[in-house]
Amino acid sequence: QVQLLESGPGLVKPWQTLSLTCTVSGASITATTYFWSWIRQPPGKGLEWIGHVNYMGHTAYSPSLKSRASIFRETGKNQFILELASVAPEDTAVYYCAGDEADFDMDYWGKGIPVTVSS
Repeated sequence: QVQLLESGPGLVKPWQTLSLTCTVSGASITATTYFWSWIRQPPGKGLEWIGHVNYMGHTAYSPSLKSRASIFRETGKNQFILELASVAPEDTAVYYCAGDEADFDMDYWGKGIPVTVSS
């Protein structure tokens, strides 16, 4: 079965860059049709899609985060990475990685990693 695991710092300071890693097992991130996404949920709020990278390495981002977000693959490690620049307290959230088999229903999810932005 496909499993995803988020890792990275739980606390970052304002203006720093947040870097999170999603490690995938049970499927190759280069396998045809797969899309690999980052989603976040601020406290008391709904899910917000950040962006994705697909099996070919092509990316797409939420318009509200496009200027600050970057998603890329480490194919040799079967990982994909989120970098979110110039973070602010409003970026505090639980961050999830997820996989989709090109049918838009986010088939696989990690458990999430809480990230707090604070000085």
